[in-house]
Amino acid sequence: MLQPRIPVNPLPTGLVTPLQPTAADIEPTQTTIPAPVVPARTSVQLTPGSALALAAGGGAVVLVVGAVLVSMLLAVAITGASIAVVAVVLRLLVRDMQKGR
Repeated sequence: MLQPRIPVNPLPTGLVTPLQPTAADIEPTQTTIPAPVVPARTSVQLTPGSALALAAGGGAVVLVVGAVLVSMLLAVAITGASIAVVAVVLRLLVRDMQKGR
């Protein structure tokens, strides 16, 4: 499709020969393809058992996501507290070093 068109002249003589036709010059023929037949969709029928299973599955997902989020929050809180303790200890050590003890 993106091939360069190069004249067929072996040497430039001032006479121009026509370019060779490429695939881009030829008009494509149009063929019609029949559209696929899509079957009509049926509505989802929920029985009491499947509704109960769906509710239980949703509850389990909520519990798992909640547990993950709480554990991440706890990890951040523990990390913050430990960094605060390290900062206080370092501050006390620097103060003692400056006093010359």
